[in-house]
Amino acid sequence: MKRLLSCSLLGLTVVTFATASGSAAAEGGTQPTNSEPRVVDPGPPPADAIVLFDGKDLSQWQSGSGAPAKWTVQDGAAVVSGMGGISTKQEFGDCQLHIEWATPAVVKGSGQGRGNSGVFLQSRYEIQVLDSYNNKTYFDGQAGAVYKQHAPLVNVCRKPGEWQSYDIIYHAPRFDENGNVLKPGRFTVLQNGVLVQDNVEVKGPTSGPAPKYKPHPLKQPLALQNHGNPVRYRNIWIREL
Repeated sequence: MKRLLSCSLLGLTVVTFATASGSAAAEGGTQPTNSEPRVVDPGPPPADAIVLFDGKDLSQWQSGSGAPAKWTVQDGAAVVSGMGGISTKQEFGDCQLHIEWATPAVVKGSGQGRGNSGVFLQSRYEIQVLDSYNNKTYFDGQAGAVYKQHAPLVNVCRKPGEWQSYDIIYHAPRFDENGNVLKPGRFTVLQNGVLVQDNVEVKGPTSGPAPKYKPHPLKQPLALQNHGNPVRYRNIWIREL
């Protein structure tokens, strides 16, 4: 009798786990494990990626309330100007993002005043861009930080003026119909191929001293920050998950 009961419970556990896994796959946008993976040419960029900037123009970006993006394009890079930040015309939720950036070769300023910009998922959750090469600042404000929430695991910044890369896996927060958080956002970030954020939980918007979630749509624009420094960006593509 005990042996039969154990078998039955084991069977129930397996069924329950399979059901939960199927539900999680549906929420996360991934394929169930019992289906054939679709074939994607890895590129780069991957065949299913949306190229947001290929070095030619900023036609997929805008500034202000729908006005054309006013950053300059020079030598295949988009250069931050004093004309405000820019954001994508298309909106995104869960995603894989690749973006390359370079801080100015001529060093000016220190701390947060040196090569400062930022990559904002859903226009509100920032991965910090900063010249953190021999540049002291607060831990959770360095390059690779989830700004003011999670310091990077390591500092892998290259010298000023050299190109660097972020590969970001982002899962957007989910809210119920009453605006309560069902699931917080999460970041995994590789900088220059090195893990700097390991599936960390986003506590809320990264601006302000006390992050607190406010409900928002699942899909929002990707934004790049103007912080007064002529940071350059290139080779930007994104995959929806």
